[in-house]
Amino acid sequence: MQRITKIVATLGPASSDPETLTRLIEAGVNVVRLNFSHGTADDHRKRVEALRECTAALGKTVGIMADLQGPKIRVGKFAGSKVLLKNGQRFTLDTECKLGNSDTVGLDYPELVNDVKSGDVLLLDDGRIVFDVHNVGDTEIACTVRHGGELSNNKGINRQGGGLSAPALTPKDIEDIRTAASLQVDLVAVSFPKNGADMRQARELLRAAGSDALLIAKIERAEAIPALEEIILSCDGIMVARGDLAVEVGDAAVPALQKRMIRMARELNRLTITATQMMESMISSPVPTRAEVSDVANAVLDGTDAVMLSAETASGSYPVQTVEAMARICLEAEKSHEVTLDRDFLDRVFTRIDQSIAMAALFTAYHLKVKAIASLTQSGSTALWMSRLNCGVPIYALTPEIRTRYKTALFRGVFPLMMLQYEDIDRDELLLQAERVLIDSGAVVKGDLILLTIGEPIGKSGGTNTLKIVRVGEQGEAPARAAN
Repeated sequence: MQRITKIVATLGPASSDPETLTRLIEAGVNVVRLNFSHGTADDHRKRVEALRECTAALGKTVGIMADLQGPKIRVGKFAGSKVLLKNGQRFTLDTECKLGNSDTVGLDYPELVNDVKSGDVLLLDDGRIVFDVHNVGDTEIACTVRHGGELSNNKGINRQGGGLSAPALTPKDIEDIRTAASLQVDLVAVSFPKNGADMRQARELLRAAGSDALLIAKIERAEAIPALEEIILSCDGIMVARGDLAVEVGDAAVPALQKRMIRMARELNRLTITATQMMESMISSPVPTRAEVSDVANAVLDGTDAVMLSAETASGSYPVQTVEAMARICLEAEKSHEVTLDRDFLDRVFTRIDQSIAMAALFTAYHLKVKAIASLTQSGSTALWMSRLNCGVPIYALTPEIRTRYKTALFRGVFPLMMLQYEDIDRDELLLQAERVLIDSGAVVKGDLILLTIGEPIGKSGGTNTLKIVRVGEQGEAPARAAN
């Protein structure tokens, strides 16, 4: 049984050497994440080069996602690296403070004084420390510590309920977009977008830098929730970024929001990644907690395209074991995922020929119990549409486009395979070649019933208009090359 939910693993000090990268790929990683909050452009470049050497040696398809830092608002540094704050004490956030102490600390975002007022609640270090604001001056925010604890250098600050005015794309992000484009990444994740305009700006910058990477919106601001549909329609997919989101909207609200976001994104034919603390205990433990197992399984049952690991693989002690555990959990959860295709088609309207062919393929594959669906695709769109509904049949994206091959690595239930270029080949030859690729990859054997979707004229992006049902091996022979 093939796993249909994809795994995204963050690269870092614990996972950047060739041996560990190789083991991570063999354990089941489908996409790697470059966290642009840490490291230099040269660090990311070296990781990309190492990854591509490993995938070439293994013959595997692993996508690359660049995750932009965004406007993370943080405290400055302390003279002793950290302080211990007690409940009820006074503490000041001062934009002019250079080095903090037990009474005050600086800010890396001076405009915070304009975004808060007396009575607001500030949450630091992912909500572990809580401040009540009682006075705001020109350069200072005077607070009372409601919930204290250890506060160290550069910890993040959120305002309860959201409302901070920091733009989604900082000057660092704009430069990082250029770096991501030069590295030819397959996806770019934008942190803290508030609306669709933020995502449209990111896309313009990305295209200007010469990249056609898919754009992922990280939903982690309270303001993003009312604008959720607008944001989703302005990008190629979303990340359910549960860390900062939980701080701003309250942790109890996140599970229902997760289900709503995944459902909405799938209905709008967009991708979804579920992230944050999925296997966090495995940073220092070789086995997950039962709660983590349930969390990953529930994301799978929600229909997420991918589940993501952060510090677990970037800096944890058991990166490979974590991926292996996550893969096992996904596979087990997928066994109980009910196929409700007939019900899913109710009240759906298809206005495009290529989308109608994709839906017809799903319906036919489910009722004929075929072995595989093969989508001969230039852009990957037909495979994406198919992957939005669960028909219980694996979908193979057969493409001559290298960029499309790596993008589809994130699509739920889609397995990319490389074909020869389509030029100067008629349809029958192309379909024979597709069969050969499927056989060579081990997806099917002679005698299996499969579905093929193709567009005519051949090689035109967005032109899928034909669905063919064939039994493998009954059309003759044709040479082909396959790469998975």
